[in-house]
Amino acid sequence: MAHYNCLIIDDETDLAEMTCEYFQMFGVSIAREENAERGRIFLEKNQVDILLLDINLNEESGFDLCREIRKKWENPILFISARQRDDDVLMALNIGGDDYIKKPYSLSILLAKVKVILKRMERQKKTSDNILQEEGRGEFLLHEETLSVWVKGREIGLKAKEFALLKCLYDNKNTIVAKEKIFDTVWGDAFYSDGTLNVHIRKLREKLEENPNEPEFIKTIWGTGYMLKLKEQSQKSEEKI
Repeated sequence: MAHYNCLIIDDETDLAEMTCEYFQMFGVSIAREENAERGRIFLEKNQVDILLLDINLNEESGFDLCREIRKKWENPILFISARQRDDDVLMALNIGGDDYIKKPYSLSILLAKVKVILKRMERQKKTSDNILQEEGRGEFLLHEETLSVWVKGREIGLKAKEFALLKCLYDNKNTIVAKEKIFDTVWGDAFYSDGTLNVHIRKLREKLEENPNEPEFIKTIWGTGYMLKLKEQSQKSEEKI
């Protein structure tokens, strides 16, 4: 089974070829397929770190393919599409996409996003005891190396953006984090709407909270932002083990 950093499934041949050539110049191995069926076959026969997926794939929808892939594949899926509507972005994120890049995209920015994800995935493979522990509570632990969180003794795997969002709130726990600060920390220079943030908050609550409709940890501060509410500690609040 061959290993590739990326697979791009896009029927826009010229752009896909240009993307492949650019990535290969910088040492990122990438393959491309023009339709959903060939993409399925490729994923079954090869190991792929990241999928770059278009929405319009002639006879099939990239949305449908993403739903199908997500049933058995957890690796990052980045949508690349000429669709500009917020509804399409929200749909992509709701069905399992990790990011949404609008066409025409900058090759250098797309490559930078992919490299960040690849570095993060490489760190996950290394054994590490770098755990941030909420002392005195013992029930809320972040594990940066595996993009996971322990909540009341239960380990929960998170997607890259979900973990980055939770880490942002954790680093500012028990204080209000403004939406602008979250966008800057988690998404960088890319512009995203409140809807994008709301989707990720909802997904975090569904994974972390016993009752997402009455969250214990992630509190909404209406008109301002969010707060990760954790019990105050009598000693230092976090420790690396």
